[in-house]
Amino acid sequence: MAIRKPNKVSQTTVLKQILKRCSSLGKKHGYDDDYGLPLDVPKGHFAVYVGENRTRHIVPISFLAHPQFQSLLRQAEEEFGFDHDMGLTIPCEEVVFRSLTSMLR
Repeated sequence: MAIRKPNKVSQTTVLKQILKRCSSLGKKHGYDDDYGLPLDVPKGHFAVYVGENRTRHIVPISFLAHPQFQSLLRQAEEEFGFDHDMGLTIPCEEVVFRSLTSMLR
């Protein structure tokens, strides 16, 4: 069994990297040409993909401050990493995600 080194990157840095990744998914149809942001995502929110079918959800940035949501982000990093083209994918069932986010609102 390998011993994992502690991650020295601060939590704030990781959250900033996540937001940058979520907001720079490309300049294709439905994206603002100046900023690369999806046109259907309101300011102060970001998109995540959840569940087996990768259903898209728009969540407020304030969720990043909640320990339960941060736990989901750590799981996402372990399972998928953050360097891929799909956007931020959360590895949990959609019904669980909806339940959690309804409590965070």
